[in-house]
Formats: sequence, structure tokens, C-alpha cells
Amino acid sequence: MKRRSFLAGTVALMAVPSIPSFAQDAVKASAREAYIYTYPLVKNYLTMYQYALEPGGNQYKGPLNTLASIARVYTPKDTAIITPNSDTPYSFIVFDLRAEPVVVTMPPIEKDRYYSLQLIDLYTNNVDYPGTRVDGNDGGDFLITGPGWKGDVPKGIKRVIEMPTTLAIGIIRTQLFSPSDLDKVKTIQSGYKAALLSAYARTPVPDAPPSIDWLPISDEKMVSDYWSLAAFLLQFAPPYPGDEAQRENLAKLGIYQGETWPGADTPPDTVAVMNGMAISTEKEIRDEAGRLTDSSKLFGTPEFMKGRYMVRAAAAQGGIYGNSVQEALYVIYAFDAKKAPLDGVTGKYRLTFTLETLPPVDAFWSLTMYDRPKQFLVDNSIDRYLINSPMLSGLEKNDKGEIVLYLQHESPGSELESNWLPAPSDGFYAVMRLYLPKAEALDGRWTPPQIEIAL
Repeated sequence: MKRRSFLAGTVALMAVPSIPSFAQDAVKASAREAYIYTYPLVKNYLTMYQYALEPGGNQYKGPLNTLASIARVYTPKDTAIITPNSDTPYSFIVFDLRAEPVVVTMPPIEKDRYYSLQLIDLYTNNVDYPGTRVDGNDGGDFLITGPGWKGDVPKGIKRVIEMPTTLAIGIIRTQLFSPSDLDKVKTIQSGYKAALLSAYARTPVPDAPPSIDWLPISDEKMVSDYWSLAAFLLQFAPPYPGDEAQRENLAKLGIYQGETWPGADTPPDTVAVMNGMAISTEKEIRDEAGRLTDSSKLFGTPEFMKGRYMVRAAAAQGGIYGNSVQEALYVIYAFDAKKAPLDGVTGKYRLTFTLETLPPVDAFWSLTMYDRPKQFLVDNSIDRYLINSPMLSGLEKNDKGEIVLYLQHESPGSELESNWLPAPSDGFYAVMRLYLPKAEALDGRWTPPQIEIAL
């Protein structure tokens, strides 16, 4: 087998596997580029593993190709996904599409409730959205295939959706109107189904794919075993058109699809430099994520994200599984109106809505609180993690008819507690989500209000 080897700045074909030691600067540059390219795959696999490949783990939902619903909203105890929402109970499925497709059933629901099946490939691109925006609320059976699948589509299938990778994840969001609405959401969730195509169509079961020794992953192993994980995941993620240079760069570093890393011919000094670059580049990605505030450019289809490797990596670090802007617009509040970082230690903040500045949506909006260091929901004395549009009738208005939300660690007082979104006693950020944003939110005619320091 021929491999590509990096030598004297030239990519040459070598008949014998050999990766010579080369200048540290070249290794560092290649490793940085490779880390940025592969980071979303490894970050995505962390959730997939916890959800479907780690029975007994505290985040485990069920086996591969099995749909599991969580009949509650997320709380600070849910730590597999950073920056989660807490107003749409989730249902999950981790797809292994190597052998055959999977049919996912969405039940019909009432017209004023939002639901969606976000289909995300291993690269963290949003491939499709069965549900309210794309298909309406009449439900249907959707055939989810792996890349290049050529088979017979049975009767009853509403749409066929080809995933670009054989490992993928599906996230169903079902709108919850209020705590008393939870039983209705449970009924809807019971109608979500997943079945292998052979079971759905009652056709012969295809040959099983090669068995996989799934590599264990954790936050710690994302540091210690990063490059081994990246090499392992390439077999499930065919390169997109335009990724050829990225795959050649991986080969320079001895990272090949289906082969372990480091190989016997990978020099120890190369291994050491690459491991060091994994740590420094993760920090670079984290810093970049902290600077990204325009959510309309962070998440999208494979075509939209093409070649935008750093943005894709930073989005995976700062808020993996974010929706495409047509599905949900995110307003990320990390700073106050004076550009100072939000700080719950001493800071008290206000967010004021007038009739003109309420978020324009066709579904609903919410404002959710997160602690900055961990990127999770904030534990607090009233178990409130967000304020959303279904809560509007219960919020106090001031004498001008404005709705003022209080973002601070201590209660603003019993008379204002309905409008209190508790902050941690630490740095924090908040995210406003607009589900099915209207045109004025997308084209800039609506401007979100700023968070201001309370006087």
C-alpha cells in the first residue's frame, strides 16, 4: 500500500510506509491544521459514546439505532452536551448506518406545537430537519441512509435522507408549553419510533458490518488519546469534496483511515510535538468560540460549512449541535452593553423588552443561563434555568409596560422574582434562542436588546 509522506516540503508517494522526522515547525503547522479539522468528529463521538456505547454510564440512553426519549427538560445534572436548551424535552438516536438504513417515525401533532428531528453527521453538520419547518406537523416515516446507499424504498416513506457519514446522531426537540403540558409531551414522544429498514419493510436482514472495537472516550481521553481517536473515526466519515488537502495533511502525520496511531514508523519526537499541539490548539479553539457571537454563521448544512474548519471546530466547542439559522437563531450574550464580561460575583444585570424588541418568531423564544467555565445549566434555589415566551403572561411589567428580566446571583426580591433568571456566583453567559425566526430577525430589521448593568 502506498502512503503519502511529508519530506522537504514536498508530498511524495512512498512504496514503504515511512514518516521521517521533519522540522518541528512543519509538524506543528500540520498538527494544528489536523486538530482543527478533526476536532468536531472527536467532540461529537464523545456524546455518541456516552449516549449509545457506554452501558451503565450516567449519560447512557440506549443502543445504536434505538430511539430514546427524555420526558423532562434538561437540568444541571445533564452534562453530555454543553449549552443545552431546557425548554424542549429531547429524544435521541445514534445511527450506525454501515449495514442498512434506519426508518424514523414522527407522529402527527397539533399545529401550534413545534417539533423537529435534527440530523447531524459526524462532522457536526446539520444535514436535514424532518418536522415543523420542513414537513409540517402531519408526521411521517423518514428513511435515513448512509452515504451512497442504493436500495429499494418501501411504500409509506415520506422522504429519503442520505447522511454523508455512517455514524450520525439525531436529536428530536418537542416544545413544552408549561410544566402541566409534560404529559402531552410524553404522549408525543411515545409516537417517535426507529426501526432498521429490514424490520420496517419485512425484508431479509443484510450481512452484518465488520465488528468494531469502539474506542472509549472521555474528557480526559480527548487530551491523552486525541490522535488515536481522530484516526479511528476517519473510517466512518468519508471526506467531503474539497477536503482532499486536509486528508493529505493527516497522512503527513501518520493518521490513516482504519489504522492505529501512532504507527511503528511515527518518530517519538513527532508524537510529542503532536500531543503538545493538541493541547495548545484546543485552547485556541476555545478562545475562538468565546469570540463568536453571530450564530447565523456557526451552524449549517455541509455546503454552508464547507471549508470553514475553524468555525466548525469553535461551534462544536462552544455549543455543539446548534441549529441552522433557519431553524433557530441564537443571540449569545457573553458581555454587557459596555463590553465587559458578564460576572455573577458582584454584577447585577437587566434585559429589557418592549413590544418592539420582543423576539419575532413563528414558534417560540427562550433565554437560558449558563456558567461560563463548564458551559452547563446553572443550579439555583428556584430550579429556573430559562425564561421563555410561554411564560410571558406570568412576568411583571413596569410602569412603562416593559418586561425587565433580572440576571443576577441573588434574588431581586419577592415582588420581582417572577422575572429573575438566576446566575452563578461566577462568570456566566446567556443564550437567547428564536425557534423558527421570522424574516425581520434574519435580515437585521430586529435588533436584540442588550444586557445592561442594573443601577
